[in-house]
Amino acid sequence: MRLSKMHIKTLREVPNEAEIASHILLLRTGMIRKLVSGVYGFMPLGWRSVRKIENIIREEMDATGAQEILMSAVQPAELWQESGRWFAYGPEMWRVKDRNGRDFCLGPTHEEVFTDIIRNDVSSYRQLPLNLYQIQTKYRDEARPRFGLMRSREFIMKDAYSFDKDYAGLDKSYDEMYKAYEKIFTRCGLTFRPVEADTGAIGGSNSHEFTALSEVGESEIAYCEKCSMAATTEKAECVDAPAEDDAMLPLEEVNTPGTKTIEEVANFLGMDQSRTIKALLFVTYDEEGKENGYVAAFVRGDRELNMVKLINALNIPEHSIEFADEAKMSQATGCVGGFTGPIGLHDCKIVVDSELVGLKNLCAGANKEDYHVKNVNYGRDYEGDIVTDLKLLKEGDPCPVCGAPVKHARGIEVGQVFKLGTKYSESMGATYKDENQKDQFIVMGCYGIGVTRTLSAVVEQHHDENGIIWPMSVAPYHVIVTLVKPEDEEQAAVAEKIYNDLMKAGVEVLLDDRKERPGVKFKDADLLGIPVRITVGKRAGEGIVEYKLRREEEKSEKAVEDAIKDAIAIVNAEK
Repeated sequence: MRLSKMHIKTLREVPNEAEIASHILLLRTGMIRKLVSGVYGFMPLGWRSVRKIENIIREEMDATGAQEILMSAVQPAELWQESGRWFAYGPEMWRVKDRNGRDFCLGPTHEEVFTDIIRNDVSSYRQLPLNLYQIQTKYRDEARPRFGLMRSREFIMKDAYSFDKDYAGLDKSYDEMYKAYEKIFTRCGLTFRPVEADTGAIGGSNSHEFTALSEVGESEIAYCEKCSMAATTEKAECVDAPAEDDAMLPLEEVNTPGTKTIEEVANFLGMDQSRTIKALLFVTYDEEGKENGYVAAFVRGDRELNMVKLINALNIPEHSIEFADEAKMSQATGCVGGFTGPIGLHDCKIVVDSELVGLKNLCAGANKEDYHVKNVNYGRDYEGDIVTDLKLLKEGDPCPVCGAPVKHARGIEVGQVFKLGTKYSESMGATYKDENQKDQFIVMGCYGIGVTRTLSAVVEQHHDENGIIWPMSVAPYHVIVTLVKPEDEEQAAVAEKIYNDLMKAGVEVLLDDRKERPGVKFKDADLLGIPVRITVGKRAGEGIVEYKLRREEEKSEKAVEDAIKDAIAIVNAEK
């Protein structure tokens, strides 16, 4: 492709709304174009890289025996109501009505649609296992779209669904997809880590998130260097402090004026924060958005509450809980903002972190302005409606597997795999007849890859101060031939030869034949990040050109034929 004919507009200035490298560079290269907040289109170079990622996904999915289909993004509400997710998915779902008032959504995911296909098409165990996938646009009305393609309201996703006779079959399908994902992200040039993850609104039992390591990623992962433990902090289990066998001391109410925070009360009483109980107060809502009751969650004072664990313990959707208005909750439950403790609360659900059960003689709020209570003990003084692990695993905490200190890293979620089990087949009646002609529920798995998010992750991991450094496999073009002086007949002839010879060899090549200053062309070549640059300049008459790999600083002069040969070799080795 000749750059003089290509629709491309690069930017010299950093766009105001862009905060991270991938967003900045994809806008500056003209690869993506913003329409409104969280909605982007793809221009020629960007779209070529998206298709490269899609084709890698297709090749690896097809190699497992999965079959590609394409379903509509417009889905009838009835399917989601059958599965119970019409409310559970929350405000991120883009709900629409047709002219007759019938409810639809723009699909954020497709479990219901694929389950509906299989329940209508599969009747016998002989038709299983199956794995169907699609690469399609998804819609999620993000409250705060940010970071360009990282958190957008419209995006391209590959979603696959496996259908098996039993859980042994699901385990095999899950393992096949897990291995396929490792191949896909490796081929895309990503440094990634698979970690255990929460299943969220998708549901099911087990899940792994594939995280591209990046300091700007929204996923935080905890991992252990001494063993194989790796999980998102949302999912990671915590180790309770050892149970104490101290004698329970009598309750003692103490005046603690103005000490509303854990730090303030601990300092006032001269105790460590780990000897206190932290209270967090919430209100929940029903499907119609009406208040459904109050929740008081309690953790050790130096701990952080893991909201995902609390939501899972309550078995409610993420969007149906928020921090309570303390004054309003006080009238209903007896809590007192800044001085809330577990003793004497009423008319609210009490959720207690499992660690508190074994600790003795802690300090908690007295549910009385300017007062706390010392020597509070679980069982004697209060009990929980739910007792479970509510803690956030912090860096340095003991690994739940081996006890070594855990480390944290940030990353970009590029894919996730789920064991759904019979969650959807039971609610939607997807069954097959086994060898004895008895109806059995189909056992399902779900496997997603964010295609456009993967593009963003690649740029985050592969760039420098001058622009993108594309891995060969997903680069929009493999080679750029920079013609310094298009009006020079010798240079033009050499550039044309290189351009044509590379195309004949199956190399995707750009010819920068624009009537621009050489400095502009070199800056654009670095910005666009094409892996190989061949510069045709003043030594063209001698049959000498400059050869440079984008990922390296060094340049070298080579004979034209050697430059062509070396370019073909590296492209074939890495694409």
